[in-house]
Amino acid sequence: MNSVILQTATRYLLPILLLFSFFLLLRGHYYPGGGFVGGLVASIAFVLHSFANGTESTMKILGYKPLSLIPIGLATLTVSVTVPLLFGLPPMTGLWLEEPIPVIGMIGSALFFDIGVYLVVIGVVLTILFTIALNN
Repeated sequence: MNSVILQTATRYLLPILLLFSFFLLLRGHYYPGGGFVGGLVASIAFVLHSFANGTESTMKILGYKPLSLIPIGLATLTVSVTVPLLFGLPPMTGLWLEEPIPVIGMIGSALFFDIGVYLVVIGVVLTILFTIALNN
């Protein structure tokens, strides 16, 4: 597309949508949201940029192929699930720091699980959509 209006809107919407997706990610272990919804919003932001500026331009912004986010996310998930085993607890037991961190709140293994889901969702969605876009 060569819509100047869409390109201009995307220039402002991309950072706002990414910030909102990060908010959803951090909010997820307290309220509705989390890694899956945050990852979908981040993916939508990049797809919107791709519609306005082309897939190659969006790939340059990302810096890495989206496919590389999947194993990073899966590794993060695996670590967050298995760390409780080191403390003699069942897998996926929530481990939390004693003091909350300003703005973020309590940090625990649930947050790292959500980060892993966030990365996997972005990687899968963008890999599928960019593969379809580049092959057409």
